[in-house]
Amino acid sequence: MYDILIRGGLVVDGSGAPGHLADVAVKDGRIAAVGANLPGEALQVIEAGGQVVAPGFIDPHTHFDVQLLWDGAARPALEHGITSIVPGNCSLSLAPLKAGDRAGLIGMFQQIEELPPEAFTQAFEWTWEDFAGYRAALEKSLSINVAPLVGHSVIRLWVMGADAQQRAARPDEIVAMQDLLRECLQAGAVGLSTSFVDVDEKARPVPSRFAQFDELDALCAVLGEFGRMLQIVPEFYDTDITIARIDQLAELSLKHGIPTTFSPVFDSHLTPQAAPRQLARVAEQFARGARVWPQMQTRPIDISFSLLRPSLFFARLPTWMRTLRLPLDERMAALKDPATADRLVTDAGPDGGARLMGDLIARGGDAIPPAFAGRTLGEIAAERGEVPARTLITLSVEHGLDVAFLAANRGHDRTDRIGPMLADPLVHIGASDGGAHIASFATYGDTGFLFSEYVRKAGVLTLEAAVKKITSDTAAIWGLKDRGSLTPGYAADIVVFDAATIGRGEERPVFDMPGDGMRYVRDSVGIDTVVVNGEVAWAKGEYSGSASGEICGIA
Repeated sequence: MYDILIRGGLVVDGSGAPGHLADVAVKDGRIAAVGANLPGEALQVIEAGGQVVAPGFIDPHTHFDVQLLWDGAARPALEHGITSIVPGNCSLSLAPLKAGDRAGLIGMFQQIEELPPEAFTQAFEWTWEDFAGYRAALEKSLSINVAPLVGHSVIRLWVMGADAQQRAARPDEIVAMQDLLRECLQAGAVGLSTSFVDVDEKARPVPSRFAQFDELDALCAVLGEFGRMLQIVPEFYDTDITIARIDQLAELSLKHGIPTTFSPVFDSHLTPQAAPRQLARVAEQFARGARVWPQMQTRPIDISFSLLRPSLFFARLPTWMRTLRLPLDERMAALKDPATADRLVTDAGPDGGARLMGDLIARGGDAIPPAFAGRTLGEIAAERGEVPARTLITLSVEHGLDVAFLAANRGHDRTDRIGPMLADPLVHIGASDGGAHIASFATYGDTGFLFSEYVRKAGVLTLEAAVKKITSDTAAIWGLKDRGSLTPGYAADIVVFDAATIGRGEERPVFDMPGDGMRYVRDSVGIDTVVVNGEVAWAKGEYSGSASGEICGIA
């Protein structure tokens, strides 16, 4: 008897082959059989007529590191068909980390990923230091599969202490880092992540940025022992430097026989040649035999924020960021101070923020008058006889800072250009940032947007090609064993969805973070059932509470 029998769906198996009507049988956490009218009974039958049955989707760029400790389902990932996630990106992971370095790491997560400190201090007991201990803490209640990276910055912190953010490593320290990385890989890390751009909450470069090439090369030699991934965040704001990083990754890939990946690749109207140039260089390096996978997200960039907390929206406005990092009472006093407000308006640009802020949409908050909701900041400012930056301040102060704004489609939104790039076989779909920037934008909706925008609307990808991109392709790139395909013997990670309706749902605030924190999520559209390792984890809009997730094996 099967555990689950999914009957009568259009099976799109992840290989790219045309879909076909068939049943999928599951037994003991594995795909038992795929075929038309399979004989036999099952403990649970899922009628999939008129729907697609595909391998579970894989998200290779997330920051669910801390959320998984109190939410083993990584909400809302499962709702969007995601059955496996890769946390630990951008040089940051929760292990290996000595107890004395925790506060510093929390500051880095707070700055880089916009995670509230309460997420680290109120929701779980931090009992581990090494990577094996972190893995054991994760495995207690997973509903989703996790393939964790280990962060370069925390490896440096462990070996060098405070000097990790001050200098290059000595040869003996590099050897110690190699030994530590090897220990993490043996404990289940799927690779190493590093960053060339990020800063901590004091605007200091993160530890990985102090590493010289000989250190990175030595760590890649260890990755080569295991055939594991190197993930980096390059200087994406500078195309020439990013291309130099692509070349560097290619040399490391060829020398050590490892896969490498970098993110993000954004297509911007301000730098229209940036993404094409980067992808052209990637193709050149693949032709040499290197493996340098560029990660590109599918969805436009939407940022929601209020002045209650710092936001990614103000990342390039130093006066705003300094002000918003103040304690709440000091922040309110500063915003009320005419001299400070004048400096903020000046910092927003010579036009008083008209270009940057004029199209912001007032979208709610507990205190905003209904008359403002849904209108642009430019419209409200014109009525008040102010420039938009001034109105952003005054309107927020008038209502206790609890006024939310939406910056919609702030880049990566030209689907006529992005679609062909996503269809490129060398482009790796990723960079969702799930679990990060939770109070700024809903980091999910990527998978639905892939199908609604680029399969149904633009037609640049077939259904089968889109499924392959986020299942078997991703599993192969990362070396995830027995994932990404509806093949007998493979792990039974399965998603059942409606190809005609799957899409990018509405964004809404959810107040379920530690410390009564708020995050934005996107509702699932068109996803019917999600199976993880042979158990239904989410179906018909409800979480099952299953604990069938695991740390993903490496091929």
